[in-house]
Amino acid sequence: MRFARYMELCLYGADEVPGYYSGPRQQFGKAGDFYTSSDVHAVFGRLLSRQFEQMWRAQGSPDRIDLIEPGPGRGLFAQDVLEWTAKKFPEFHRALRYTLVEASAGLRQRLEERFAQHGIVQVLGSLAEAKGTYENAIVFANELFDALPVEVVSDRGQVYVTVGNGRFVETFQPPASEVSDYLDRYSVHPHEGERVEACLAAKPMLEQIAAAVQRGFFVFIDYGYTRDEQLQGRHLDTLMTYRQHAASADPYAAPGEQDITAHVNFTALSGIAHDCGLDAFPLVTQSQFLLGIGEETQFADAFEECKLPQEQAKVALQLKHLATPVGMGDIFHVLVLSRGVQKEKAARLDGLKFAREIPSR
Repeated sequence: MRFARYMELCLYGADEVPGYYSGPRQQFGKAGDFYTSSDVHAVFGRLLSRQFEQMWRAQGSPDRIDLIEPGPGRGLFAQDVLEWTAKKFPEFHRALRYTLVEASAGLRQRLEERFAQHGIVQVLGSLAEAKGTYENAIVFANELFDALPVEVVSDRGQVYVTVGNGRFVETFQPPASEVSDYLDRYSVHPHEGERVEACLAAKPMLEQIAAAVQRGFFVFIDYGYTRDEQLQGRHLDTLMTYRQHAASADPYAAPGEQDITAHVNFTALSGIAHDCGLDAFPLVTQSQFLLGIGEETQFADAFEECKLPQEQAKVALQLKHLATPVGMGDIFHVLVLSRGVQKEKAARLDGLKFAREIPSR
């Protein structure tokens, strides 16, 4: 089978056999295998709340704004946004409707229990379950595209997975036409000893998300790269696994029991978005994005509840981890897209103040 099919089975399972994300194990936080920005501190959701409120105003402050979050995990981010908007942005909160889109039945049940008392929250298994399209919306996804299955191509050909002598074995075939097309348009072809990934699944995923929104913004945060960086010989063979906070490059070690992930090709996302009729804005690092949002208030959102100096010191360290290059700040990047919003107005978003580059297509 193709490597992408192997990765899909490991992560999402098939029939009655659960995969990594659909099984009962805890994936998130200290007790799991990895953590996200929302696990670090609530300020992540609070800063994004400020950006969402600004995006709402950029759409003319409609009476209803839908915030859609695919891949919400345990719902920590949603909880932070709901609490902070109710406290700091009541007008925006009154207009807000929150949709959590989670494919895992187990996680959906936990989300439904967590937000049972929130009348403005709905939990869906897919965007296809939504009735019609969203008129004014914001789509937010944190570490969504890195969890999609990828094809792997080496200098020997496209990777296929088979079983030999009781273990998984890689074989190689000439790259399929759609894989070669992806590399031609968005990536590079591997030289001797190199490997690259092709995330064909990103296209139908982004097309579905874009088709669901008539007017609004899209915010995608993930670790990734551009084609220009690959041409410099960087970000090749980014496939990694995570288990109990330990990283490995062996996707065959514990199938279904470890996370398998690959860095996101933002050149591909930007190109697909353009084909969907979306406007793409300059790519920024998470550091630049959060610094832009928090600059005006000097990150008061993070320190508001601190009463003691040691509390302020602890929060300062957490903020440093989120928003500076020495932590997660330069590892993660933010791609902001829009549809039906005046581009000049959208470009003035606080999160885009420190734009790094426009992703090449």
